[in-house]
Amino acid sequence: MLLEGKNAIVTGGSQGIGTAASLELAQEGANVCLTYRRHENEARAVVNQIEKIGRKAVCVACDIAVFNEAEAAVQTAVEAFGRIDILVNNAGMNWDGVCWKMSEEQWDRVIAVNLKGYFNFTRQVAPRFKEQKYGKIINVTSINGMRGKFGQTNYSASKAGIIGYTKAVAKELGAFGVNVNAVAPGLIETAMLKDSEARDKIIDLAMGEMALKRIGQPEDLASVIAFLASDKARHITGDVIKVDGGQYI
Repeated sequence: MLLEGKNAIVTGGSQGIGTAASLELAQEGANVCLTYRRHENEARAVVNQIEKIGRKAVCVACDIAVFNEAEAAVQTAVEAFGRIDILVNNAGMNWDGVCWKMSEEQWDRVIAVNLKGYFNFTRQVAPRFKEQKYGKIINVTSINGMRGKFGQTNYSASKAGIIGYTKAVAKELGAFGVNVNAVAPGLIETAMLKDSEARDKIIDLAMGEMALKRIGQPEDLASVIAFLASDKARHITGDVIKVDGGQYI
């Protein structure tokens, strides 16, 4: 197993990519603390699945955009496991609209969750990783942070910000044995997609772009996250790995 004896935090672990990442990390040997905001039952179900694998797991209610809540979540993980080795910044949201119609609230909330939320959690674990001379941070961004997307100025800006943030933090923490990378999914079959009124149109457009002609699954991303969280990726940092089926080449 790649992660035997390691302890991880996964934000937004109650659904989609976060659930798949939590389960994959556990399968590879890690104990997992996952955060959720609204989906408590789903989060507890993930905890139960991880415990059946034979790993420790806890879930914590947290609005990642609130600094003090991130601080409390990390403290809960430390109390449960003793130390933290891996942070997966995954929780995010979209609230779409073209720039000439977007409200200030739409802009601020997406930036607060998708970008500030990643800072909030990184800020809590960075001193610990620095002191223990070890840590893995994996940030979930998007190919739309690399190319921009019509109707998603706030989302695209937040995900582009994550890429710059990843590279800067990698430079700051590299000397302390900490690897910091990002994964950039294309279209992934998640609740966000399933619940979209434009689901069929979104899939048709994406399929026209994809070289592999298949919609990605959360597990496709989870396996890459687990690799980056392991010492197999010890010489990779500051990088962005696309997991998009060739959607953006």
